[in-house]
Amino acid sequence: MPGHTDNEIVVDAPLDFVWETTNDVRSWPDLFTEYSAVEVLESGPDSVTFRLTMHPDEDGNVWSWVSRRETDRATRTVRSQRIETGFFEYMHLRWTYEPVDDARTRMRWQQDFTMKPQAPVDDTAMQERLNRNTAIQMKAVKHALEARRSRVVGVGDVPANRRRGADLRTQLSPGTVGTTCGFSGTVRLEPGEVITEHYHPYSEEFIHVVEGRLRVDLGEERRTVDADQAVFVPRNARHRIVNESGAAVRVVFFLGPLAPRPDLGHVDTETLAEWQAGAAT
Repeated sequence: MPGHTDNEIVVDAPLDFVWETTNDVRSWPDLFTEYSAVEVLESGPDSVTFRLTMHPDEDGNVWSWVSRRETDRATRTVRSQRIETGFFEYMHLRWTYEPVDDARTRMRWQQDFTMKPQAPVDDTAMQERLNRNTAIQMKAVKHALEARRSRVVGVGDVPANRRRGADLRTQLSPGTVGTTCGFSGTVRLEPGEVITEHYHPYSEEFIHVVEGRLRVDLGEERRTVDADQAVFVPRNARHRIVNESGAAVRVVFFLGPLAPRPDLGHVDTETLAEWQAGAAT
């Protein structure tokens, strides 16, 4: 009979966080202890083809192969197969994810395979080997994911989002540490910079000025917020922030609760080009 393995583990982290992190194959050397490198050869919205390289084994052999991975977010299912099969006639894998509760996720890995006649081990021996190794790697992934939730995230650890003008960085979020009630970060505005007008249909926002003096527009009203002061932005309230001073301003923000999807969290009511054109007149 063909070889088959079926293993699962519960990770103390939310479903979205586990899904996003484990399906970023570029991060696998940081999650799995057996992989030394990943090279992405081709990627699309729901698929990725990549070369996976292992650390040398006890005999100094370095094993490497190409796989293709297809994700179905709606069913939280991943199917993959080795394209370069090596000693396998075929190797098909299926990963499934399901929430245990809001903060825990059950991750299940299944493998179906057949060894080639010239392989050094048969299906039964490989099944035993894979079952032993899968348990080790699942524990490693679980530990890595849970450690990421409590890590310290610096401003330099996340990319800058400048789509609305100033340097905005979301440090604690569903993507970085698996938050479930909101997200927070920092904004740095140089003199004359802005975060253009927008509103949040699902979230309230808390803006705390750490350094400098900030102009906060809430609808038609303007407020000045100095260092060590904060202002509250209600849900659906149009707002922008502007640095009219001659020095940099640093802001800490928090938004909660989360929108159903990230793309629903913000609604822009002006573009950066529109703001710049208006400010120049």
